[in-house]
Amino acid sequence: MSQFEKLTSRSIVAILGIPCILWLTLAGSYYFWILITLISSLTLYEFYELTEQKGAVPYKWLGILGGICITTVFIYERLQLDIYKYFADHGIHLAMFSLHQLFTVTVIVLLLITLIIELFRQQGSPILNVTATLGGMMIVSLSFGTLIFTRELFPSGFPVYKFFSTAFPSDEQLLQIDRWGGYTVAAVFVSIWMCDTAAYFGGSRFGKHKLFERVSPKKSWEGALLGFIFAVITMVSAKALFLEYLSTIHAVILGVLIGIFGQIGDLIESRFKRDAGVKDSSSLLPGHGGVYDRFDSLVFISPIVYLYIDFIVLS
Repeated sequence: MSQFEKLTSRSIVAILGIPCILWLTLAGSYYFWILITLISSLTLYEFYELTEQKGAVPYKWLGILGGICITTVFIYERLQLDIYKYFADHGIHLAMFSLHQLFTVTVIVLLLITLIIELFRQQGSPILNVTATLGGMMIVSLSFGTLIFTRELFPSGFPVYKFFSTAFPSDEQLLQIDRWGGYTVAAVFVSIWMCDTAAYFGGSRFGKHKLFERVSPKKSWEGALLGFIFAVITMVSAKALFLEYLSTIHAVILGVLIGIFGQIGDLIESRFKRDAGVKDSSSLLPGHGGVYDRFDSLVFISPIVYLYIDFIVLS
């Protein structure tokens, strides 16, 4: 595929995909859970394909099912409330797990099932197989789950008293908080995309000094710097346009985190691919490679963004 054909394919996929991703992000709730669970499942499948190149034989379908269970944990508080209300309306009062209990049970059950299944399998190395199966769920599904957690902070975990002159928000204020949640996650997406785009074109035009040649020979310090700058500009612009709850300093810090750790996530996936001896994680997205290729930065940055927003911005 020529450079022009690749750029055309990338543009078409972006034109079709980006509006859908942003719409589901702004819609939030179970719509966003479906989006992230789908992306997580496809990414996890591609991760398992990479591990197979190194001799592992991960139990893919157990891993993907386990990954779905993990991402579901991150929307459990919403799901728990809806289930409880449904049965309460029918005169039935359920005793349900807390979020902490459900997460603990989910991880332990997945661990035990993986180990028991591997006891009876006769394919490859049990150590490699278990490590690949469980490692994929932790690296991919757990990381994507924290993005759902970030979206669910608005409004369920939002400290209303810090941003409004009341501890009891009106319906209009709750809608505003939910919009902030959608805009926040959308801003993270766009910031990553702007970082990737600026790094790609900046590196192609100005790149002279290799960033990490052993891992990714085409990446340059010049491209990385431009990507970093555009990540910060995007987050500051988002704050100015529709994220009134964010202070400028928080917007800058989020942009810095995305500009640095988003690119580290890209390098980590490049390291995995180089170790596996492949160019792309798959060919599912024309011009982009695989889903993991497209969302590698998001895998790494999602937990960092969640921790910063929950424990710093909204603390």
